[in-house]
Amino acid sequence: MFIVQNYPFAIFLCLITMLCWGSWGNTQKLASKTWRYELFYWDYVIGIVLLSLIFGFTLGSMGDQGRTFTADIAQVSSNNFWNAFLGGVIFNASNILLSASISLAGMSVAFPVGVGLALVFGVFINYFGAPKGDPVILFMGVALVVIAIILNGIASGKMSAGSEEKKTKKKGIIIAIFAGILMSFFYRFVASAMDLTKLENPASGMLAPYGAFFIFSLGILSSNFIFNTIVMRKPFVGKQVTYSQYFKGSLGTHFVGIFGGIIWGVGTVLSYIAAGKAGPAISYALGQGAPMIAALWGVFVWKEFKGASKLVNLFLLLMFVLFIVGLGLVVISGTT
Repeated sequence: MFIVQNYPFAIFLCLITMLCWGSWGNTQKLASKTWRYELFYWDYVIGIVLLSLIFGFTLGSMGDQGRTFTADIAQVSSNNFWNAFLGGVIFNASNILLSASISLAGMSVAFPVGVGLALVFGVFINYFGAPKGDPVILFMGVALVVIAIILNGIASGKMSAGSEEKKTKKKGIIIAIFAGILMSFFYRFVASAMDLTKLENPASGMLAPYGAFFIFSLGILSSNFIFNTIVMRKPFVGKQVTYSQYFKGSLGTHFVGIFGGIIWGVGTVLSYIAAGKAGPAISYALGQGAPMIAALWGVFVWKEFKGASKLVNLFLLLMFVLFIVGLGLVVISGTT
């Protein structure tokens, strides 16, 4: 299987993860013109599962180092299987909430609040589970991200002119907070199922990144029959949707959702691969820099802050600066 051999390349893969995790929401925005997010989400999950198989039978099966994808799956212990599976279940619950938040509050608000909180809590959880990097510099970077999240929330509040719009955005922000708290836990479960210290010869019963991601995707798919069905019948906003509506969707509409899942899946696999050299905390933290990317999309492409005052634009500028500096400190923490 393909294995990362040095820290700089691991950081490069983490930056691609950040781009992928911060960009998949564009596919939901595209689909939302004719398609409810609950229906979009089924295609998104299908895209993740397909991507896990593609990577498993390509990068996960090539080369002379480590176990092949199928051999890795065949030898996993029950405990590690369920850890990776549970990681998928937790992620799915959080991501459905995040998707709901995007539909209510927009990308430039939902991502910084939800994924930003996931970054903050997740770094602590992953660092104490597998310490790697200078904790002082790492947590200084996280602190700057927290300030950036607060500034984003202030900017969003000032943009909600009407009472109904403010109520909708407030609901989206509350949902994003719950999504972020849940999301902070999924990575640790998956990381605990992998042998990140010696990917060239993983311990018996433990998983390599490709096998872990496939089992993780099964957790997402299985739980989606429960979580997304509930949300379809009891939506956060609007009327309930049915499975018959899903099967009436056009091929183009379905493809947009599948493509969104593939984008997110590429980022996740690369994050798992990079974790062997960068460590779970740093790999996770850099990937969760996605709110900055999503905010850029929301501000400059989807015009979610169109007509903002100078004060709001100042808050947004400070948010971007603090995110960048904070992520820079996260990178530096792994080199000391």
